[in-house]
Amino acid sequence: MEKTVIATNNAPAAIGPYSQAIRMGNMVFLSGQIPLHPVTGEIVQGDIRAQTRQVLENLKCVLEAAGSSPDKVVKTTIFMKDLNDYVTINAVYQEFFSNKPPARTTVQAARLPRDAGVEIEAIAFCA
Repeated sequence: MEKTVIATNNAPAAIGPYSQAIRMGNMVFLSGQIPLHPVTGEIVQGDIRAQTRQVLENLKCVLEAAGSSPDKVVKTTIFMKDLNDYVTINAVYQEFFSNKPPARTTVQAARLPRDAGVEIEAIAFCA
């Protein structure tokens, strides 16, 4: 199997030496997305709800570039700055993964890139 780098302009460019995603066979491994706007490269304005929505939109764009979609996600990891945001992040997450949600790990992180409030990574199947 050959490793394929996935990149799209519809999601923020990597801010370090990593790929937005890697596809191996029928699996795609997405790097963590933070709430960066894909055009400005800046953290979106607003509360943790707005940040979570942007993170999930970024993930969706990378999934689509890999030939996948949110319904094919099998595992996510959520990193949040403050576990007090758990209920709010969950509400937005549930809108995105409303049918057969993936397995998930959620952890509080001491600090996230660019001081984001949330970061989410994912593993999915591809068509």
